[in-house]
Amino acid sequence: MTGAPAWTLLPDLASRRLGGSVVWASDETFAERENLIKPAAPEFQAHTFGHKGQVYDGWETRRRRDPGADQAIIRLGVPGVVHGVVIDTAFFTGNYPPEASVEGCAVEGYPGPDELAGATWHTIVARSSLRGDHANVFDVDSDRRWTHVRLTIHPDGGVARLRVHGEPVADPRWLPGDVIDLAAMDNGGQVLGCSDMFYARPVNLIAPGSAAVMGEGWETARRRDHGNDWVLLRLAAEGTITVAELDTSHFKGNAPGWAGLRGCGDDIDDAAAWFDLLPRTRLQPDTRHRFRLGADQPVTHVRLNVYPDGGMARLRLYGRLTDAGRDRLIRTWFNLLPADQAAVVLAGEKQADRLVSARPLDRDQALPDPLARLLDW
Repeated sequence: MTGAPAWTLLPDLASRRLGGSVVWASDETFAERENLIKPAAPEFQAHTFGHKGQVYDGWETRRRRDPGADQAIIRLGVPGVVHGVVIDTAFFTGNYPPEASVEGCAVEGYPGPDELAGATWHTIVARSSLRGDHANVFDVDSDRRWTHVRLTIHPDGGVARLRVHGEPVADPRWLPGDVIDLAAMDNGGQVLGCSDMFYARPVNLIAPGSAAVMGEGWETARRRDHGNDWVLLRLAAEGTITVAELDTSHFKGNAPGWAGLRGCGDDIDDAAAWFDLLPRTRLQPDTRHRFRLGADQPVTHVRLNVYPDGGMARLRLYGRLTDAGRDRLIRTWFNLLPADQAAVVLAGEKQADRLVSARPLDRDQALPDPLARLLDW
């Protein structure tokens, strides 16, 4: 999208590639609901007809003859704070919905469609006009962590893709005190910036699973100077990294020749605060490289340097959260929960109502006992 907002560079939390799922739709007579969250761009082949008419790479409902609306509920592959939504009506021209709205909810566990229908839903994109055959972009002003979104189209029609861009927020109850991937997207790691993303975005580096093809990694243009390319990451929280995995799988004639890792605390603008985690090291094409790191100094940010350019499939940074990092992760998560979910999380605790109403918890205060107990394994 030309001139797209900055938030479109954030991960699509609903994507099937991240584990998203369309758990329910009111109707899918002409085209399946699952198409909404396919990671690939929508395609169209004219005069391709099936038993239900022209085949569309999207979700399309029947023509309504009542005043209702159609809906689809999507479980986010990675829960988080949503900053923007794209409702893409690509190739839907005479059959796109004239209006749409989006809601979010946050629930515990793995509810089915009937349970989700009774959840508390919050509007994140008000009912708005859509254009046909167009990527309709909507900013989202929300500071809560959502697990599901509900797309409503008024009254019916077709949508090719729904993109839900935002910042992942991990549930610390599923991060035991053992070794975890501190950079992983689903643990709360984020890409803050990079030198170049000509062929593919750096957020792919920290996506779940292995890259199936070269296009699912990060790849830069060919450099014609004496510099090098880089990616800046913020870890899930402060921790010590013991093992790094630099995976160049699928990159054969375009892998970096060398790579290195540097780390620091929160003061990323202080050049003196950065130190080597992995000095410049030779890499091989199409290879999962693993390196044991000797540094035991806690870090919150890591910079991956590749020399001079090229592509990488995945970056994994295995280590342990510090006590301060774990406490900060819990506070961030709890502060971002919608009030109804926060109350469920603390159900049965004597201080539950007071803790929920006292949010946001200050980062310098001691972690309240009811929250600390959530982390007991």
